[in-house]
Amino acid sequence: MIKRFLPPVARRLLGVKVKPEPPTYKLLDQPGSLTPLLEALDRVDEVALDTEADNMNCYRTKICLLQFLVDGKVFLVDALAPIDFAPLYAKLADKHLLMHGSDFDLRLMHDLNKFEAKSMFDTMLAAQLLNRKKVGLAGLMEDYFGLVMSKESQKANWSRRPLTKKLLDYASLDVWHLFELRDLLNKELKKLGRVDWLDQQCRRQIEAGLVGFPSGDENAWRIGKSEKLRGRCLSVLQSIWHWREAQAERLDTPPFKVCNNSLLLRMAANAEENNDANAIVASVNLGRRHPRLAPSLTKAVATGLETDPTTLPRRVRNREHRSLSPRELKFQDRLKADRDVLSAKLKLEATLIANRAQLAQIAHSPETLSELLLPWQCELIESLPAYKNGADTT
Repeated sequence: MIKRFLPPVARRLLGVKVKPEPPTYKLLDQPGSLTPLLEALDRVDEVALDTEADNMNCYRTKICLLQFLVDGKVFLVDALAPIDFAPLYAKLADKHLLMHGSDFDLRLMHDLNKFEAKSMFDTMLAAQLLNRKKVGLAGLMEDYFGLVMSKESQKANWSRRPLTKKLLDYASLDVWHLFELRDLLNKELKKLGRVDWLDQQCRRQIEAGLVGFPSGDENAWRIGKSEKLRGRCLSVLQSIWHWREAQAERLDTPPFKVCNNSLLLRMAANAEENNDANAIVASVNLGRRHPRLAPSLTKAVATGLETDPTTLPRRVRNREHRSLSPRELKFQDRLKADRDVLSAKLKLEATLIANRAQLAQIAHSPETLSELLLPWQCELIESLPAYKNGADTT
């Protein structure tokens, strides 16, 4: 037990690893219970925040739990409870947030509550800029504090109530060490002169969060391997895909739990040789497993069989994916080679400087550099011999 009480720095130096003890926390799950959290927020300028969401047991992703570390205390907020969350989000909008892997959380919070963060320190982005081998929270906790965090609850059903003590303990640890971790990461960033790089990354993450998640387009029904289908097979696929969406929304369950993509494709493919809706449904035995869904599915198949394939929405080609000229391809190759040399020198993942798609766009239109990349990335690209020499140099 002595090992458990060693300070984090000592555990790290000695290579001692222990299971973390969950902190004391307060669960807020009743109307009016937010008061202590709101009062704590009034006393601070920054707060550690994490969320637990559910997209495996419901039609639309929803936030199930909010975890906060405020003024040294952990608060767990049941996001499904009958609580007025407007005051909470209003106070959060004025705080500096400390998060790990914030992209999904920020997008979800904006989609569901129109939340916009003021400023942020993302420990995952910081770890990437430090070229850490492990950038997940569990990996960083182990590397910096010798704490081995359990992964058992990562795929738990956070929608189920009541939440178990095991899940609450797990959730509390997601924020408990974030301030200590931030301080260590920030110290290393300062040594490398990359604090401003992180600030830029975080600001871009906040801006991306305001876009939310991409909404489904009219061609969302063109699922994997559907490109092999032709004619009325595509008409049937479109019809039964929309049927699945409607049923999933009605049942508040993920679409794949109504009918997986494999079965949709099989039914659609059967339409090439078969014009009988009942027979097509029977061919996958879905009616036997879900008899209540069979009549509406059969109707959807029939609708697809009657639909003229030429009336289906056409797939819009992405104009950004243009072919490069031989000269531009050569320029892209030189940029990539120089980028790789620089990334090795800086001990930084090469794609953090610029990924392949960005290099292609730069090779095609060098003048768009500042539109594609952040200032720190632009500075590095502009330092490359290939970019200085330009596209015309052979």
